[in-house]
Amino acid sequence: PFRTFPLALDVGSGRGYIAQHLTKETVEKLIQVDVAENALKNAVETEIPTVKVVADEEFLPFKEDTFDLVVSSLSLHWVNDLPKAFKEIHQVLRPDGVFIGAMFGGDTLYELRCSLQLAELEREGGFSPHVSPFTAVADLGHLLSRAGFNTLTVDTDEIQVNYPGLFEVMEDLQGKYIFFGDINGMGESNCSWNRKPLLHRETMLAAAAIYREMYGNSDGSVPATFQIYYMIGWKYHESQAKPAQRGSATVSFGDLAKIEGLISRGKK
Repeated sequence: PFRTFPLALDVGSGRGYIAQHLTKETVEKLIQVDVAENALKNAVETEIPTVKVVADEEFLPFKEDTFDLVVSSLSLHWVNDLPKAFKEIHQVLRPDGVFIGAMFGGDTLYELRCSLQLAELEREGGFSPHVSPFTAVADLGHLLSRAGFNTLTVDTDEIQVNYPGLFEVMEDLQGKYIFFGDINGMGESNCSWNRKPLLHRETMLAAAAIYREMYGNSDGSVPATFQIYYMIGWKYHESQAKPAQRGSATVSFGDLAKIEGLISRGKK
């Protein structure tokens, strides 16, 4: 039997894409939280009763032990203080509640980042960040553990999308809280303090040529890599399964090499 969550929270919900994949049989009521009021106003319809709240992921306006489930999809890379965001999520979860999240990871858009840096170094004698900073997968489990989560599961996956060129990559990323380059004065606010306000046309053209030369596909397109981290963490409850006491194991890891022989002997 599947578990039902009476009250769930979607952190960084945007237009409510997660809600489309939830059912009334799984989640009875959903709270959607995002800092972008316009995104919440234009959220897609869902069969689950929802409440929309404009709030920062680092300062969740809910009481401790409120939610049975917290979800977050591809928004946490944008927060300024990720450890604090994880602590906030842990705090608003009820005991035995679960956090299920996905976020962009360290190798995301490495092709674009490298091309822009090389072009800026060549044309302008220095570079500044134009892509959001990303957490390394090796740090993610540690951050979740420090926030108080247990029974952790962390996984990673890479998705590669092909585009006609660098300009199409950047156009697709505008407004997705990943790329904060500013072309001809058009762009979104930046979570990085020290950056140049504009990407000059000459620099952009050089970056496009570098991108195609270094990473281009045989058909003329260019790849953009997105690394996704998937995470599951539970808030402690005494009913949860506990690890066996140290020294209570009856089989040694060293015996695993002999497992085939042991199985064959048992069959005989």
